[in-house]
Amino acid sequence: MYQQFVGIDIASESAACFWQNAEGQNQKLEIQQSSKEYQTLSKRLLKTASAHLSLIVMEATGNYWLRLALFLHEQGFQVAVLNPSHFYHFARSERRRAKTDLLDAELLARYGRLHQPPIWTPPPAIFYALQQRLSLRDDLQNDRVRNLNRLHALRQVPQVETAVLARLEGQIQRLESDIQALETEIWHLLGAEHEWSQSARRLLSIKGIGLITAAWLLTATQNFSRCQSPEEAAAYAGLVPYANDSGKKHGKRLTGGGHPQLRKMLYMAAGAALRFNPPLKVFYQGLVQRGKIKQVARIAVARKLVHIAWACVVKERDFDPNFGQQLAIA
Repeated sequence: MYQQFVGIDIASESAACFWQNAEGQNQKLEIQQSSKEYQTLSKRLLKTASAHLSLIVMEATGNYWLRLALFLHEQGFQVAVLNPSHFYHFARSERRRAKTDLLDAELLARYGRLHQPPIWTPPPAIFYALQQRLSLRDDLQNDRVRNLNRLHALRQVPQVETAVLARLEGQIQRLESDIQALETEIWHLLGAEHEWSQSARRLLSIKGIGLITAAWLLTATQNFSRCQSPEEAAAYAGLVPYANDSGKKHGKRLTGGGHPQLRKMLYMAAGAALRFNPPLKVFYQGLVQRGKIKQVARIAVARKLVHIAWACVVKERDFDPNFGQQLAIA
C-alpha cells in the first residue's frame, strides 16, 4: 500500500513534480535536469514517505525521462512509466481545460493513485545498444529517400549542374554506407551473448522475420516484458482491428495506434512470410479465398507473426512450421 503518489512532468531541461501523501497534503517542486536537483527531489520525497512506499508516475516522452527514472529507481522509489497515449486519453476523460507542467504532474499523480500502474524495470544494456542504432538507421533511411526524390527531380531539369548532381549522389552513397554499417553492427549485437541472446535467435528462426524486424520486436516490447499475452503484443503493435459501429451502422474494422515503427516492420515482414513461410502463406490464401482484400489479409498475417514471435520468446522454443499439425495429431 503506497503512502504517497508522485507525478512528474518531464521537459528537456526541467521537470515539474507534484505529490500527495496519505493525509491528502499536496506539495509541488520544479527542478532542473541535473544530478544535484535530482538529489533535492529525493530528499523532499523522503521527508513525506519512505522510497518503497512512494509511487512515482511519469510519461515515456522522448528520452528526457530516462535519466530521472533511472536515478529514482536506484534510490529505491517505485517508478511507473506510462505510454503517452494512455495518459492522453485519461487526461481527456478528466475534462480539464487548463494545461501547465504542474497541472500535468498533478494529473499524473492522480492517475497513479487511481490506477496504480505496474512498476517499471530498467532494460538491459542491449536495449540501448539496439534502440539507438535502430533509431539512427530510420533517420538515415528517411534522409536517403528524400535525397533520392531530389535526385529524381534534378535529373528532369534540362540543364543539370554536374557538380550539384555529383554532390547529391555522393550524399546518397554515404547514407547507404552508413545504413549498411549500422545493420552490420545490429547483426553482431543480436548474435552476441547478452540477456536477449536466446530471444533473438528464436525470433530469427521464424521465416519472414529478418534482422531489423527482430531487433524492433525486442526493443519495442523489451523482450515481450510489456506484453502478457500474444493479443497484448498484437495490440501494442497496432495490428488489432477495432470496432467502428454506431447504432445500426456497422463500419469497417480498422487497425492503428500502437507502435508505428513496429507495425510498419511487421507489415513488411508479412510480405516476406508469404514467400518463405508455408503455414502463413496458406493462412493468407485462405483469407483471400473467403473474400478478404489482400491488404487486410496481409495485416492478418502480420498479426499472426506477432503471435508466433510472442510464443517463441515467452515459451522458449524455436519456430516449428509443423507445430499445429503435431498438436492435431496428438
